[in-house]
Amino acid sequence: MATTEDKNGESRGTRLSIADAMREAAEQLAELLRSAPGSVSALKATDDGWSADVEVVEVERIPDTSSVMATYRVRLDEQGSLVGYERVRRYARGQIDRR
Repeated sequence: MATTEDKNGESRGTRLSIADAMREAAEQLAELLRSAPGSVSALKATDDGWSADVEVVEVERIPDTSSVMATYRVRLDEQGSLVGYERVRRYARGQIDRR
């Protein structure tokens, strides 16, 4: 990874690509929660890195449409290190947003 200097003259790495940011958000959240992520439903660049919404199966049920899902908002720095996360929504897998 190439490095650049910030406004204070300190060396830092370049911003992670969008594909790598998606992968890092899902992988690091999965490691913390010990649960495989379903998908990354949103990803955007922020002033200091990336913000991603990751969908996770929290409670697996049969039939799978009754499984409990959650959306976690994951924050990464520019190099892709996890700096924070929070659960922002829980819902049944079969639920459809009506917006």
